[in-house]
Amino acid sequence: MSLLAHWTPRTEIVVLEALERVNRELGTATIIITHNVDIAGMADRVIHLSNGLISEITKNPVRKPPRELHW
Repeated sequence: MSLLAHWTPRTEIVVLEALERVNRELGTATIIITHNVDIAGMADRVIHLSNGLISEITKNPVRKPPRELHW
């Protein structure tokens, strides 16, 4: 079950902003596993899986802030 499955869009934004802040301020790696393609826009790097294997790795030239994602 998705962590964000039953949250309002506002709550989802707050959680994603917190993850982004921790990532930026502490320099940690954050892994978000989702079927929501828009969330991938806030990542530095997106790893796509197919049949349990890495099928593609892309880098975003510009990261989107959570408030700019479409729900």
